[in-house]
Amino acid sequence: MHRSAMAPLRPAAFAGIIGVAQKDITPPVGIFARNWGAARHDVAAGIHRPLMLVCTVFKTDAASEPLVLIGADLGWWKSAQDERELRECILSALGLDASRLMFCLSHTHAGPGTFSEDAVKPGGEFIVPYLRHVREMAIAAAREAMAAAVPATLDWAYGHCALAVNRDLPEPGGKRYVVGMDPATPADDTLLTGRITSVNGQTLGTIVNYACHPTTLAWDNELISPDYVGAMRETVESATGAPCLFLQGASGELSPGEQYSGDTALADRYGRQLGHAVLSSLNGMLPAGRELVYQGAVESGAPLGIWREGEFSPSTDLKTSMQVISMPLKDLPTLAAIEAQWAACEDHVRKERLWRQRGIRKSLGDGFHAGMPLWIWKLGGAFFAGQPNEAYSDFQINLRRELAPAPVAVINIVNGYAGYLPPAGHYERDAYAVWQTPFAEGGLELLTRTAIDISHQLNSHA
Repeated sequence: MHRSAMAPLRPAAFAGIIGVAQKDITPPVGIFARNWGAARHDVAAGIHRPLMLVCTVFKTDAASEPLVLIGADLGWWKSAQDERELRECILSALGLDASRLMFCLSHTHAGPGTFSEDAVKPGGEFIVPYLRHVREMAIAAAREAMAAAVPATLDWAYGHCALAVNRDLPEPGGKRYVVGMDPATPADDTLLTGRITSVNGQTLGTIVNYACHPTTLAWDNELISPDYVGAMRETVESATGAPCLFLQGASGELSPGEQYSGDTALADRYGRQLGHAVLSSLNGMLPAGRELVYQGAVESGAPLGIWREGEFSPSTDLKTSMQVISMPLKDLPTLAAIEAQWAACEDHVRKERLWRQRGIRKSLGDGFHAGMPLWIWKLGGAFFAGQPNEAYSDFQINLRRELAPAPVAVINIVNGYAGYLPPAGHYERDAYAVWQTPFAEGGLELLTRTAIDISHQLNSHA
């Protein structure tokens, strides 16, 4: 049987006008930073590593409206109003449509408080000024990235990193699931690395999309920290000389194996592990704008198939879509009922859980459905899929399988936050993600179907 001509091996690249900028958003020492119910401290005693904000802008040409992608070393939003105020200010300052901005949180659990209603707590007086500072730095970074934007190429490589493990552990001798490493269940270890290269071959930036909770540092840690993301970024930036933007993947059930530590050296070790996996992917990539072309066979002791580099013109296709999904909610207590329970509660851990539940209910309202936005961007032959919640890895696995061979950057905690999205079959479990989530069974599957449908629609209009 004779095969037809061999197609070139061509990266799914985007060519356009791209700019990158980075800002330090480290908060002041003394800011409220109680992220764990088991913590015995309220305020940050120092800084482990700086928190960073990285902005990348994409345009088809100098006159077109940009896409603005921002990654920030922050935890999660406890207030829809706080998030909305920040995002609307950025949109207004840049004159952007809402479909063209994704503000993505790394989900560090060692960051500062970002809930304005915590202003009455120790160190809470710093929160509102800090949120204003983050907003100002985001706007400044976007303007700087747009001013620095030049013709460039974004291309991608899939790799793997063994940092992430499954963290839904059936409790030995019990019936509930604890949030800790389950060695018996495989984890999605997919790493997606993007490289931005100017026409003269200079690396302008990297994008790292990996799914793993930054929960290395927990209640014994009193330092502000980006967790493993900090050492990862340092490792990559030292080698490339360019900013590194981290995008947290669909990590609902994924975390490091050894975690909940006060040891910053452990977070740094994990960061270097991921950083070297990123560098491995970068070193395996072809130069920008190059593909491998089959040249035919050379007869030697064996017939040797020869592949050689050739040039190609990357796609300039850039499309966006933002759709609000009506997500069914569980039968939840009203905001008033939660506030009454919180006021009467004397157990500190339970009180913290109720305070978080209050924030979620306040953000979603007292209805039976909540509108959850989904952003899908198509750049060349690759996709970005961003949404506000903590989707389990099934989301990225199924989306990438459906859209293969296109690279897909899947991002949790984008432009908001409400709760977990576990698979439907998990709702029978006595597990944290199940009782924490405000969403009814089937939410993850609805999100996945919608993301696949939108991606196919954007593809069909190429």
